[in-house]
Amino acid sequence: MRAPEFWTSDSAAAKACAILLAPLGALYGLSVVARAARAHPFRPKARVLCAGNLTVGGSGKTPVAIALGSKLAARGLKIVFLSRGYGGRVHGPVRVDRARHCAADIGDEPLLLAAHGETIVAGNRAAGARLADSLGADVIVMDDGFQNFQLAKDLALVVIDAAAGFGNGRLVPAGPLRERVAQGLARADAIVLMGEGTPELPAFAGPILRAGLVPAAPETFAGRKLFAFAGIGRPDKFFQMLRAIGAQVVGAQSFPDHHRFDAAELSALKKTADKTGAQLVTTEKDFVRLDPLARKNVLSIPVHAVFSDERALALLLDKLCEHRNVAKR
Repeated sequence: MRAPEFWTSDSAAAKACAILLAPLGALYGLSVVARAARAHPFRPKARVLCAGNLTVGGSGKTPVAIALGSKLAARGLKIVFLSRGYGGRVHGPVRVDRARHCAADIGDEPLLLAAHGETIVAGNRAAGARLADSLGADVIVMDDGFQNFQLAKDLALVVIDAAAGFGNGRLVPAGPLRERVAQGLARADAIVLMGEGTPELPAFAGPILRAGLVPAAPETFAGRKLFAFAGIGRPDKFFQMLRAIGAQVVGAQSFPDHHRFDAAELSALKKTADKTGAQLVTTEKDFVRLDPLARKNVLSIPVHAVFSDERALALLLDKLCEHRNVAKR
């Protein structure tokens, strides 16, 4: 899905579109409230850390989940990542095997997670947690799932794109929100602001952490001519990052989030890059969705989440490791 322009525009036409779709947004919001009211969350033996968000796509929650999993693993804990596997045909619960599974099977995000640790895909998060328990998990790290109430959470983090904030502040499809901001933040233990910016955070008194996405080996791209393409929540963020590390971005093409590239699209992109004498590059998330044979002459640029206040993050993880919250979410 490509985010509609009226989600972020202040034009009269954009506001009119949002107003027309507001009743559908209200129904969407009520569905979240209803799911929460009916929920009887399963509490596994393992502790549960959730890195989720309040908006549709593009906040950086998968790199955050990977970073948190790495820090917990460094403490000697057995970490299992848990993902819905958005866009995949396998509903699970199933352990991800990077040698056997592709993005069409399990989605792109689980493939990224599985490069950093044991990963389970499960449409039913409680069933996924039971499988994680059977594997001896100390901590289950959920990538997304903040609006999923099948599983009790011990530490719930809301990841927010600090520059984009909450768009027009309306619910899907009238805006980018999955639920009302105040409603979601009331369940959050902490907020992670990704990048620069200061979005309004109503009635939140918990810890607010800052983090950013840092590309791997940025010096290898400085001064190089690149033609970039991306099918992520906010492709412009990727293009801006390339320019920030000194690359010459001679062209850029955006696609909808989780887009599956066909042979004709890849061929056209490669021809365009060749004409300009540029290297074709994309995100790591897009790269894993490409057919293995189509990856030739395409470079991916992995990124990782870096927290500005490691001490504040360590305190949160200390609490997760020491005890559980009494109240179920």
